Amino acid sequence: MSHRTFADLPSLLEPGDLLVVNNSATLPAAVRLDRLAVHFSTEREDGTWLVELRRRMRTASEPYPGGAGGEWLPLPGGATLRLLERETPRLWRARLDREVPAYLHRYGVPIRYSYVDEDWPLADYQTVFGVRPGSAEMPSAGRPFTTGLVTELVSRGIGMAPITLHTGVASPEKNEPPYPEWFEVPETTARQVELARESGSRVIAVGTTVVRALETAALATGRVRAARGWTSHIVTPSAGVRAVNGLITGLHEPRSSHLLMLSAIAGGELLSRSYAEALREGYLWHEFGDVHLILS
Repeated sequence: MSHRTFADLPSLLEPGDLLVVNNSATLPAAVRLDRLAVHFSTEREDGTWLVELRRRMRTASEPYPGGAGGEWLPLPGGATLRLLERETPRLWRARLDREVPAYLHRYGVPIRYSYVDEDWPLADYQTVFGVRPGSAEMPSAGRPFTTGLVTELVSRGIGMAPITLHTGVASPEKNEPPYPEWFEVPETTARQVELARESGSRVIAVGTTVVRALETAALATGRVRAARGWTSHIVTPSAGVRAVNGLITGLHEPRSSHLLMLSAIAGGELLSRSYAEALREGYLWHEFGDVHLILS
């Protein structure tokens, strides 16, 4: 266990290692009303969206338990959102009366929680890898990367390969599992993963979203195939991981299901020690916080 700056990453990896990144870009997915905010989470195949209603407070918002099936909510710009049915205790399946991405780019702002004390522009919620808009919240493990750092990594023989997983809104409720998210592992990435594995090099996921996508696409043997669709896969210590040897990720809340994934990769004892060390050192949590590199 050691403490380094993110600029040291190239020296911590070996030529032949493969970094798999999420190329999903962040949408301005929050639409604010006077007392409520609507967070657009995930587009479904039938054109409906999963949305979360939140009660606005002075500097943030909290889950709003109200709403009723069939209710119409007037939104800015004359748009109307119809609540259809609850999909989870927090999320509604709903339909907007116009194209959602274009509407969000006109009237939406990035989703912001209470630990961010002011509104920041959408550009601050993007990563250098984001080219396919669709995430409600930033795939934040990619945030510390810069074009210069990527160039240095590649020049040292470290590979880069993309997947897409459009993240929904965070799942902060205790014992609330991740819900299905759309993903794609392209054929070229599947081949790069297999070449790295065959050569004995490491496959390092940049973010828990990448782990979820690769493990969904992995066969029982660990071989990764091209795949796309919806994933409900949850990585746990009992299930283990088959496709990855390492992970770059942020620091997660104790009740987060992501910690099960980290335990599957690092082991519970090492994970506990590393989090205790992060607390002692005053590291920062959440999407604009510090980063955790786990290598096996």
